[in-house]
Amino acid sequence: MGVLEEQAVLDQLQELQVNEIENENEKAVEPSLDEVEVILGYQFNNKRLLEEAFTHASLGRGISNERLEYVGDSVLNLLFTKEQYFEYPDLPPGTLTRLRAANVNTEKLARVATKHGLHRYLRHKKPLLEEQIRLFSKEIQQYPLQSNGLVDAPKMLADLVEAAIGAVFIDSNSSIDIVWKVFKELLEPIIKSETLEIHPVTQLYEVCQKRNLKVKFVDLWKESSFVHVLVEEQAVGRGACSVRKEIAQNRAAKDALNNIGRILKLRDISTAQETNSNAIADDANSDTIAKETHSSI
Repeated sequence: MGVLEEQAVLDQLQELQVNEIENENEKAVEPSLDEVEVILGYQFNNKRLLEEAFTHASLGRGISNERLEYVGDSVLNLLFTKEQYFEYPDLPPGTLTRLRAANVNTEKLARVATKHGLHRYLRHKKPLLEEQIRLFSKEIQQYPLQSNGLVDAPKMLADLVEAAIGAVFIDSNSSIDIVWKVFKELLEPIIKSETLEIHPVTQLYEVCQKRNLKVKFVDLWKESSFVHVLVEEQAVGRGACSVRKEIAQNRAAKDALNNIGRILKLRDISTAQETNSNAIADDANSDTIAKETHSSI
């Protein structure tokens, strides 16, 4: 065996030793999933389902929570559909759909994961996740209930909650009543019809349409991570997000809503001045006509 071949074998052995050490370290620091059962207030009959729900595909152990996430997503939508149908007998389907979406979206479920510490039990190999969670936890402090798409929520956290829901559903012989009993309190605060906010982009269009104002979004996201908003060709807002263009657009709309009062005020002043000018002109014309009539008499 040549020197190069010997070195290659040594390198392979060293890599195997490093991987073994890393695996041992992972096992040593992994918190017990028994604690998850305490958080959920539910004892699993099949512990394998619990392990699967809290294992991300990136870990490379041959199992992942993707299938349980798929189940949990459908179950969660069904649960809120059922609850809201009976709670709001007079609400139309469109409003019910928005209300359900607010309670099952990525941000909402990511909040659930961080609030109850479920993310600490997720087994993964995503080195950036911890920093994403830290930033997310900091940003949502500005929005106690919901941000309406203004913060970047780690999707892995929402997937984790859906996977946990799916695991309980399968473990309980497909009982949606047991699932609701387990997760209803964890999902608090549940967004109600009275606390449901209008999405910033929708709200901006509604405000402008009532005033016959033209809205335009200028997409510079690829170049600078910014989206700008023009109202009547005047810059009134901008927003940035390097991760997702949708969030940049939402932030731009929110910024525009905060600043649009200035545009509306100037427009109202201009309209009032024009009205006054027309009124003065009409009065002048009336006086002229009256004088001409009097002279002819």
